[in-house]
Amino acid sequence: MFDHVKFGVSDYAASKRFFLQALAPLGVSLGGEGEPSYGVELCGSGDASLCLFETQERPAPLHLAFKAETRAQVDAFYAAALAAGGRDHGPPGLRPQYHAHYYAAFVIGPDGHNIEAVCHAPEGV
Repeated sequence: MFDHVKFGVSDYAASKRFFLQALAPLGVSLGGEGEPSYGVELCGSGDASLCLFETQERPAPLHLAFKAETRAQVDAFYAAALAAGGRDHGPPGLRPQYHAHYYAAFVIGPDGHNIEAVCHAPEGV
């Protein structure tokens, strides 16, 4: 659906470091970068990208959910995000209130955004 999503962050260096480290287990890496006011593009295996830029405006918290192919990737995302300075907002596990195979983990990033990794596949797939 999206080509890219771009949003402002208050501490560009900290957010860039956090997102690169937290999303590395999901195959996300640096795609391109300009001045902090222009930002950085983070790319995965698909065509869509996530772009961050530095701003003094305080945006409302977002909920960003990233697709994981396996439950192990969700677990690795959670560990990497915490190591990168994220705060726990829900450890890896099933969320049957969404559907039977919804396996996700949640962290709060540097600007208070709720960052999620989710795998929709049954266990062992």
